[in-house]
Amino acid sequence: MPLAVILAGVVAVFATGLHRSLSFETFVDYQVRLRELVEARWLQMLGLYVLVYVAAVTLSLPASAFLTAIGGYLFGWAIGGTVASMSATLGATCIFLIAKTSVGQSLLRRAGSRIQRFAEGFKTNAFSYLLFLRLMPVVPFWLTNLAAAFFGLRLKTFVLATQIGMIPASFAFAFAGSGLDDVIAAQQRVRAECLSRGGGDCALELSAKSLLTPRLMIALGILGILALAPILVRRWQGRRKRMSA
Repeated sequence: MPLAVILAGVVAVFATGLHRSLSFETFVDYQVRLRELVEARWLQMLGLYVLVYVAAVTLSLPASAFLTAIGGYLFGWAIGGTVASMSATLGATCIFLIAKTSVGQSLLRRAGSRIQRFAEGFKTNAFSYLLFLRLMPVVPFWLTNLAAAFFGLRLKTFVLATQIGMIPASFAFAFAGSGLDDVIAAQQRVRAECLSRGGGDCALELSAKSLLTPRLMIALGILGILALAPILVRRWQGRRKRMSA
């Protein structure tokens, strides 16, 4: 039943076009009003932000980076980054538990022996592998949630690795979001000039991917390598023992 509710929610979101609202172009159109609402009802807007974030992650919508940047813009990088990382973990835990209890174990039992061996290897070093996937924004967030459920990871390991792994990226995107004023102003000028020339396609060129600077990617890459360090050390020690035996 929970899985059916999630699938119905995903279908409803895409059928109504609600997913298109989670874009920088829509945000720019309403950012002044959102700022006014935050100033007038700060706590209520923060609670609404958490609900939207958790719902988006639970429904596996690819909007985590966008929502984190918006949180930094509306609430400041410190509060935005903290709340975003906690909301992402809560939403990921929801879909993890739903997928794991609904189809995760039954699908794994039906999988081939090769997949099962891979799952066992992943579970043996679950914390390090999951932490690496959280730190490196190269694998979709929702896909990691479903893969962890499919491989049968323990809830404690999943929550801990997710929360720790989300902190660097969350604060990085929230910090980038806190400085969106100048970027938004520049994009609005470009769009206004495009419209004045009668351009047909005057969409904003701002996206979550544009916030992934090379410096940020290098920093997250280094953290990802450090997350795999315990596995590499254990394999190196095991190899030395086999060579000395």
